Amino acid sequence: MAKNTSSSKFRKVDVDQFDEDRFKDDEDGEISGVDQGPNETEINNLLARDKCAEALQLVLQNAPANSKNQAVKDRAANLAVRVLTSFKGDMDQCIKSLDNKSIDTLMKYIYRGFETPTENSSAILLTWHQKTFAAGGLGSIMRVMTDRKRV
Repeated sequence: MAKNTSSSKFRKVDVDQFDEDRFKDDEDGEISGVDQGPNETEINNLLARDKCAEALQLVLQNAPANSKNQAVKDRAANLAVRVLTSFKGDMDQCIKSLDNKSIDTLMKYIYRGFETPTENSSAILLTWHQKTFAAGGLGSIMRVMTDRKRV
């Protein structure tokens, strides 16, 4: 049988400090190189030379999902939507060249583009969604919807 002790050490642990919703990061306002997002001039140069697939891969690789700066996220999302709407080429081939993480990031940008539609962007984003869903499947949508790291 267990021995009854009058120890109350376990009562001094604050269990609320482990709650995910109250988590405080140590780095407040520090922006590292990863958090800057994609380089806009480099993306514009690639789009001017009709290298849309390379521009898309660059946008997806430099997504500022870990950034706390909302302005950086907004700038990257607008840049990604601009790349998607100005895409000239085979969408299927471009999506097949992406790995699973990039497909999930692309799906995040597609949903972010649906949040702030521009003229004719919804039809193009729906086409991108259809083709990305064909490559990533339902699992990609579930990962995007449940991920707390937004782009």
